[in-house]
Amino acid sequence: MTDFKGQKVVISGASRGIGKALSLAFLQQGATVIGVYGGNKTAADAFQEECSAVGDRLQLHQCDVSEQKQVDTFFDTVEAEFETIDILINNAGIRRDKLLAMMDMENWQRVIDINLTGTFLMSRRAVLLMLKQRYGRIINITSPVASMGFAGQTNYGASKAGQIGLTRSLCKETAKKKITVNCVSPGFIDTDLIDDLSDEQVKAYKKMVPMRRFGKVEEVADAVLFLASKKASYITGAVLDVNGGI
Repeated sequence: MTDFKGQKVVISGASRGIGKALSLAFLQQGATVIGVYGGNKTAADAFQEECSAVGDRLQLHQCDVSEQKQVDTFFDTVEAEFETIDILINNAGIRRDKLLAMMDMENWQRVIDINLTGTFLMSRRAVLLMLKQRYGRIINITSPVASMGFAGQTNYGASKAGQIGLTRSLCKETAKKKITVNCVSPGFIDTDLIDDLSDEQVKAYKKMVPMRRFGKVEEVADAVLFLASKKASYITGAVLDVNGGI
């Protein structure tokens, strides 16, 4: 089910956290991963070194997914080398939490730009490549905050809800071309995205989860692998929750 030998996978936010786990999972299944990272070149270089055994099946490119010119340059490079891609995973995301009344425009806009506009820009170019072969998988990493809401996360929640709306509209545009578009919605996952939580917040959030623990990045990767596989050919416009029951 999860044999991706010969497939080309583009992953944003590919060198850390969930993105790193996704990259490793696809590499283990034989895929070529073309990863995008934002500004942490040290982490990207370390990940590239860690994966030296896979050779050129892992490529990492620095790209701000919220900038159209950078996204276009990245996809021009991908198209020149590979002609098309099979899978896009929009994983890049940031949080800048603050109560709405205290939130400035910069913190609002940057979260929307990376999380939502980045999904739009990456998907737009990916669809054009996938149309060449009339096949593709797009998977957007969203969040339960899109429907539940958390205090201090109006920007993050709006961006993640927007991803779901984008997914459910885009899937109707691409279904006849055998391109599926879905979301995976991880709950609290043990990554550096939640490193800023206090001990009290961690305890409170774990109490919210019926399983009483945070998830593992590998558990998210398993869900993504399924939706990216050919076994998920009749699933599109869906949101797959990986959240321990919240």
